[in-house]
Amino acid sequence: MTDPQHHPSALGPGTELSRVIGAQSAKILHGAFGYSTVGELLAHLPRRYVEVGEIQPISELPYGEDVTVVATVTHASQRRMHSRRGFLLEVEVQDEDPASRALLKMTFFNGYQAAKELLPGVRAMFSGVVDDYRGSPQLTHPEYTLLGQEDEAEARPFPVYPLSGKLTQLRLRRTIGTVLDGVEPEAFPDPLPIEVRERRRLPELSHALEAIHRPHEVREAYAARRRFAYEEALVLQTLLAERRMLDQAREATPRPVAGGGLLEAFTERLPFRLTEGQLEVGEQLSADLSRSHPMNRLLQGEVGSGKTLVALLAMLQVIDAGGQAALLAPTEVLAAQHAQTLRTLLGDLAHGGMLGGAANATRVELLTGSLPAKEKRAALLAAASGEAGIVVGTHALLSDHVQFAELGLVVVDEQHRFGVEQRDKLREGDGPTPHLLVMTATPIPRTVAMTVFGDVDVSLLRGVPAARAEVRTFVVPMQLPAWRERMFTLLREQIAAGHQAYVVVPRISESLEEEDPERARSGEGADDQQGQRTPLETMERVLREHPALAGVRIGILHGRLTGEQKTATMADFGAGKLDLLLATTVVEVGVDVPNATVMAIIDAESFGISQLHQLRGRIGRGSLPGTCLLVTSLDHDHPAVERLETVASTRDGFVLAEKDLELRREGDILGASQSGGRSTLRTLRVMRDAELIGLARDDAAGLVQPGWRAAHPGLAAAVDSQVDDDEAAYLERA
Repeated sequence: MTDPQHHPSALGPGTELSRVIGAQSAKILHGAFGYSTVGELLAHLPRRYVEVGEIQPISELPYGEDVTVVATVTHASQRRMHSRRGFLLEVEVQDEDPASRALLKMTFFNGYQAAKELLPGVRAMFSGVVDDYRGSPQLTHPEYTLLGQEDEAEARPFPVYPLSGKLTQLRLRRTIGTVLDGVEPEAFPDPLPIEVRERRRLPELSHALEAIHRPHEVREAYAARRRFAYEEALVLQTLLAERRMLDQAREATPRPVAGGGLLEAFTERLPFRLTEGQLEVGEQLSADLSRSHPMNRLLQGEVGSGKTLVALLAMLQVIDAGGQAALLAPTEVLAAQHAQTLRTLLGDLAHGGMLGGAANATRVELLTGSLPAKEKRAALLAAASGEAGIVVGTHALLSDHVQFAELGLVVVDEQHRFGVEQRDKLREGDGPTPHLLVMTATPIPRTVAMTVFGDVDVSLLRGVPAARAEVRTFVVPMQLPAWRERMFTLLREQIAAGHQAYVVVPRISESLEEEDPERARSGEGADDQQGQRTPLETMERVLREHPALAGVRIGILHGRLTGEQKTATMADFGAGKLDLLLATTVVEVGVDVPNATVMAIIDAESFGISQLHQLRGRIGRGSLPGTCLLVTSLDHDHPAVERLETVASTRDGFVLAEKDLELRREGDILGASQSGGRSTLRTLRVMRDAELIGLARDDAAGLVQPGWRAAHPGLAAAVDSQVDDDEAAYLERA
């Protein structure tokens, strides 16, 4: 792949690849992976290795086991398949063992790349499970790596890399080798401080690069991988430790408890006892608010654990101390629900300056983008004058037109829905920094919290109020008529008993183009399972036409409705004017209707474990027991049904969060599909490397002191270059 006239010398991580391997080869690499520099290419690590001892003679291959052979292609042919579209590539290879020269057949379904590469005379390494085909061994769609005739396959383990574009394992391996030959240790400063490297017994950077790409033994490669995983963990933990140090240096107005105020009046009239968890977290928040540096705390708790009440106690403490509180919610439905909940909890304490209001009452104002102009002006004036002690809103709160008399506390609900710039917008200004409390009802596994929330204090609100009812969960196979009909009759029975129901669907429209134009243009999902998801408009017809639901008052709620429509629908459902709410995941968080006792989640396999748990949390919110139906058309042995069975087996969100992390790709937890960019974590794996993350966190805490950047320039440069603005923002909201 490299051009012969290019001879690298004294290469550093920022050296352009085109200088080393030529413009054409560099273009291929950039097209495949987006790499432009030597450092980016050398960070492309093997995903596994094949050892010499694993390579077996064809004559000794055991059926049903995963094997690796080195062989030469003797024959390759294609034929069209009769039962489905496409072609079958049949390849025959011959053993390199001179004692046997045995033959092995392989088949590839629609093997376009294999048809181009596996030509007679080509030498390659093949890995796969041995099948019995008419009494002879066969590999079906095996992985393969092309080998050069001069390849040192018999001398050292083979690295197997992730591939893309026109690259092959052989070409990529040779290119990386060419680059490695020109690497000078002096040009590659090691981000790990010497004392840390020695304490953790980690290899120096240039040695680790050689060991991971060209190991003499596999144990060398995995020792190098551990070093790179640790390096990544230390860079992230250093970033978070620095952010924590800078945050601690900011000034905030202390908001200690003041006797005889709103907080005391409110707690005295509570008709129930706070849970032990609420009392414990409440004390943590109260202590944070009393300090002269800003609180920066994450509150995570079970669905229905009472986070809103704990947050209200903190807001009242701030109001008693002369400040205001802003509650930021991701949707207008949730913002309106929060405003109503706070007003209900406070009663006459929320009617400051109004008839019937208590003498020491405050005001709770709602500010959303869809408010009528007159109401919006009134809310803005109440915030700016200080009449509103609590302002609840959506992104509209972040507008430059919104001013507060003295903002003392920002509470962000479902914080993963906001970017860091949005979240910090309310904390900007020349004066003291407001305290910050971010909340989530999506339990975060300890390893994830340690990885992405190293700069915040984390509070766990465990347990739920004793009055909360049990919710039973069942997986409903739609292909069984009796189960399908039972779903409809259960909905009717609950409605006839005076209760209410949710039916949740994964999408609004029949048309993928209409639902998600960008995804439709890319071709993604055109023929996959997601393309078959039941749309809301189809489910509405089914519900309205089913005999069991005749006369049922059905409301519709989804993201395309205007703010006024959403608010009106939720108000009607909350007031009991609607029996059944057909909705998308706009009801996932915050919606609180205690009379709703049953939820049917259609195409439940379309949702993740945490999302299903959140949706289920919309029922059983009062004293009435609930039933959640996870409806699927998949066969019981389909892998996705395992997720549904897991959700049905427990209501412990922390158990489900750990299971979610096991079942999903970690990139989905900490990478592209969550952050909107490439995966944040390259080598580090939060489940596998929990111990490394803990060690790195301890080391970062010791390293990051005032002036640490001058003392450790290599680590400082790694923090700046390896964690870009988008990733840094994601680390705060992941």
